[in-house]
Amino acid sequence: MTTTKRVHMISLGCPKNRVDSEVMVGLIQKDQDFTMVPDADDADIVVVNTCGFIDNAKKESIDTILEMVDLKEKGLLEKVVVTGCLSQRYSDELEVELPEVDTFLGTKTFTEINRALRGELDEKSYIQPGSFLMSNESARTNTIRGGTAYLKIAEGCSRNCSFCIIPSIRGKQVSRTIDDVIAEANRLGESGIKEVVLVAQDMTSYGIDLDPKANRNYLERLLKRLDKEATNIDWVRLLYMYPWNFTDELVEIFATSERILPYVDMPLQHINRRILKSMRRNIQRDAQIRLIEKLREIPDLILRTTFIVGYPGETEEEFMELYEWVKEVEFDRVGVFTYSPEEGTYAATLEDDVPEEVKHERRERLMTLQQEISLKKNKEWVGTTTEVIVDGISEEHELVFEGRHYGQAPDIDGVVYLSFDYGGKMPTPGDIVEVEIQNATEYDLVGIVIPEQPINLDKGNLDFSMN
Repeated sequence: MTTTKRVHMISLGCPKNRVDSEVMVGLIQKDQDFTMVPDADDADIVVVNTCGFIDNAKKESIDTILEMVDLKEKGLLEKVVVTGCLSQRYSDELEVELPEVDTFLGTKTFTEINRALRGELDEKSYIQPGSFLMSNESARTNTIRGGTAYLKIAEGCSRNCSFCIIPSIRGKQVSRTIDDVIAEANRLGESGIKEVVLVAQDMTSYGIDLDPKANRNYLERLLKRLDKEATNIDWVRLLYMYPWNFTDELVEIFATSERILPYVDMPLQHINRRILKSMRRNIQRDAQIRLIEKLREIPDLILRTTFIVGYPGETEEEFMELYEWVKEVEFDRVGVFTYSPEEGTYAATLEDDVPEEVKHERRERLMTLQQEISLKKNKEWVGTTTEVIVDGISEEHELVFEGRHYGQAPDIDGVVYLSFDYGGKMPTPGDIVEVEIQNATEYDLVGIVIPEQPINLDKGNLDFSMN
């Protein structure tokens, strides 16, 4: 009699990586020889889906692998399988340094997960170039609580930003067809999902690889069809809207669509002309400023971005140019990374001449500025009423429910902590409810649910506690 093996999945890194983890979970669940469990302590096998993008992410991945290897050495695990970007990038080195790991799978070969769990692969490191492009027919289990799901519309990246290793890890961009994306969105909507979050490495270049003659309008065509056809979906959110290919038609879609949220996540990285040129960004200072001005004309638009400080050669004057611009524009959300050289990139050939303490000091100054801006903007929500999608019990405060308004992306932005008038109907995760905002902090809001009949999904998404 075959004993069912218990498998725990640990997913690290970005939402795009999480979708890969969800595909693996879907494949594992279809196999009667395995069952998923929410904790590593209860597992026979642990799968670690790693991130290999920047130093901090690599360190988190290595630390997690070592923790699982330690459990295996203590006899508490039978196998450890490592997948994802770190495995794709460093499988040869990892195989030598971590002989306790049973199998390494890459960004294209992780669909062999069941064979890896059984020990049926001939090679310990099973790596191929590029990335697996899922389809609407791919096995996949949504692991986000509430009524939200990611929808990955493309893989890889064909850009050559000087600091980024992603094209070397995941290959050139390959896009799913519009029909396939629409089919998955409708399937998610029929299952009770109310918010889909579109993700891709370079969202605004979606579809160019499918039809070069489309010339910048492929994403626009997808969004118009989602807005019209995905009738069971209330919110469509986009992540990683790079500034190149950001057409006036896209701006119009964000301004007028029924389902496409007025939320733009657009990594800009810097504003100084010299640094942008060295970064090999395809848009320069003046064009970035004009695009921001157009977006700011959209009522109630939420604008999120990320910056890199301490890029090779960045002077105090160049940093202050960025600082003053952030102060002037008042972005709604800002993430700041300190530059770290990634082998195999153009920037890594430049002299990394900004001391680490200066990099961190600049990041701290920019983040402190943004905290002040964020608090100011959040206070403007107090006294207003807005729709909030209920995610569930707060991970920070176990006696409090939390959700997000249209300007808060899952796992990236802040949340709305919810209280209730108990004379009304108690909402459940996945409901979209009207909330009166009563208080604000730098990142989060506090509100009371207005006691009206909310949309009741009663869908019970699976949650495997993926980190």
